[in-house]
Amino acid sequence: MRLTELLNTENVTISCELFPPKQGAQLDNYKKIVGDMAALKPAYMSVTYGATGGTSDYTVELANEVRNVNHIPALAHLTCASSTKEKVASVIQELKEKQIENVLALRGDIPQNADFPLPNQYKHASELIYDIKSQGDFCIGGACYPEGHPESQTLEEDLIHLKEKVDAGCEFLTTQMFFDNNILYNFMYKALKHGIDVPVVAGIMPITNANQVKRSIALSGSLVPRRFLAIVDRFGSDPAAMKQAGIAYATDQIIDLIANGVNHVHIYTMNKPDVAGAILENLSDIYVRD
Repeated sequence: MRLTELLNTENVTISCELFPPKQGAQLDNYKKIVGDMAALKPAYMSVTYGATGGTSDYTVELANEVRNVNHIPALAHLTCASSTKEKVASVIQELKEKQIENVLALRGDIPQNADFPLPNQYKHASELIYDIKSQGDFCIGGACYPEGHPESQTLEEDLIHLKEKVDAGCEFLTTQMFFDNNILYNFMYKALKHGIDVPVVAGIMPITNANQVKRSIALSGSLVPRRFLAIVDRFGSDPAAMKQAGIAYATDQIIDLIANGVNHVHIYTMNKPDVAGAILENLSDIYVRD
């Protein structure tokens, strides 16, 4: 199923993200995680490629597990910063063979101490999107940053580049994590003013332990509201309480999003089916699964 068939409707969709193992010996355990996550009946499941390509070898295999074993629509990430054009072409061929038709096209983090881009690499995600389109009939998504990409001087500059992705063939967007819904609403308004009218999927990261806060800020640069910091201050030293509070906060974010017309939500699960399951249980009458 092409994800635009889901995302171009007003139906509520909640999807989940997985990351593949770094070593093949872990693959069976990760396939079990796929099965446990699939049992929650998300609208679709995405499989990451690794910020620097480190876990990319097993992306297609886990996406195949999602689609062809567990029969959930799969979204395979494809990151180009650490890959040559030849490597990207080989991954695209693998995706075709596994009949995986949805791709999240990302530039990814630029490798340290590397000359980037080399002649056989893509410089921007828009170039990757255009090339994927030329190599097959894929439904292609891209990333967007409600608080602006860290490398952009302004949100305005970032939106100009985002429009380039859409013009290159990006059919939907998934946001970086955010913890204040008002930031997303403001971003979506500005995106529409720039002619960016493809579906936007809101990316929600449940923070279930205090250490995640620092890591999340370092990775994404996301603003963490005082309300959430107060939760961490109060419950951060109690793992069970912090997990419950983090699930409640993510649930509250999702309810507010849906109430305000943002019907498509993607949960960054960190491979934790129990966390995703608790959130979906909290939404049992809001997100009705088949």
